[in-house]
Amino acid sequence: MLKPVELSLDEMGDLAEIIPASDPEVKVRYRTIPSFEESSRRAIIPVCEPTLNGNELKYVQQALETNWISSAGSFIHEFEAKFADECGARYGIACANGTVAMHLALATLGLEPGDEVIVPTFTMIATINAVAYCGATPVLVDSELDYWQMDVEQVAAKITPRTKAIIPVHIYGHPVDMDPLMELARKHGITVIEDAAESHGAEYKGQRTGSLGDAAGFSFYGNKIITTGEGGMITTNNREIAKLAWNLRDHAFSTERHFWHKFVGFNYRMTNLQAAVGLGQVEQMGKFVEARRRNAANYSTRLAQIPGITTPPEAEWAKNVYWMYGILVDREAYGMNRDELRYVLAENGIETRTFFIPMHCQPVYWNAFKGQRYPIAEQLCRDGFYLPSASSLTLEEIEYITQVIGDACPALR
Repeated sequence: MLKPVELSLDEMGDLAEIIPASDPEVKVRYRTIPSFEESSRRAIIPVCEPTLNGNELKYVQQALETNWISSAGSFIHEFEAKFADECGARYGIACANGTVAMHLALATLGLEPGDEVIVPTFTMIATINAVAYCGATPVLVDSELDYWQMDVEQVAAKITPRTKAIIPVHIYGHPVDMDPLMELARKHGITVIEDAAESHGAEYKGQRTGSLGDAAGFSFYGNKIITTGEGGMITTNNREIAKLAWNLRDHAFSTERHFWHKFVGFNYRMTNLQAAVGLGQVEQMGKFVEARRRNAANYSTRLAQIPGITTPPEAEWAKNVYWMYGILVDREAYGMNRDELRYVLAENGIETRTFFIPMHCQPVYWNAFKGQRYPIAEQLCRDGFYLPSASSLTLEEIEYITQVIGDACPALR
């Protein structure tokens, strides 16, 4: 019987200090939104929500009318091709969600127990779970504080003869510094699988994420820049990875005869209904990315006047798509800590989320990494959270959110 791994904060020692408090209840505060219709009111400002105002309904209706609603149908192929093209990749392999996209990409490598995969400790748990599904051993590295991404300089020290893959995670929509990472991987014959779940449309030196490594996994969960509700995709320029991923995605059916299987495959297919939504979304991806970047600029301009708030960075070689607009709160300079500020925002109808809890602090992986410390990831976890970040967020809402943050700042009183 499956049992949860229990871990008390007392067992964590001083690491317990970085674990966020429980999410505050967001209070209903009705406000008229000037940029909407005069009668439009919002009970809360959610941390994120999808924007479904393109051809999504039209395409779903077409799928329903033609009875192509399962894992075959023209929208799947159109969505794969269109999204891969947006990423600058040759091939797209649509999947049931972002986690299985990462698992499927790793599965094409034939990982076995004892093989090692290097991942950042500061990531969403799906990244490391995908490694565990393969029976491989995750090896952690810290983040760097400049851009909150995997510290590429630490990767070299973690490479062993058992290292088979590296997973750079483009956290919150900002790319990892990929050139030195790819140079290191090529030197050692290691495969690079990008976790691009949060980085639709992001660029590294003018090249889109999803085309920088050997393959990449994307998520289309409801809070992503484009969404299919649930859903994911592998992108790659490697034909062999693409062919194997397509096969393994669908129970590894053989082309020789039906119900004839040479691999242990998976049922990781996307439905034509989901792909219909995805096609309507990817047609608007450029618009959504620019909205995220415009909102980030508006946030940063207003928050720059408030002491103790660090706004999200952008490297000169990167195009950050700000999947989530995250900030760090310096308790001494601002006058209260991150959790206290979140409660103030919740009282004013503003929903927020804390940054990811590092993998070496997770109960399920505690024993595997016990005693390991990653100070930058721990700082990001302790001080970071993200504000409402939807593409549909309005300037009036940003002004309201930043005003609440400014009014709450004890240092400004």
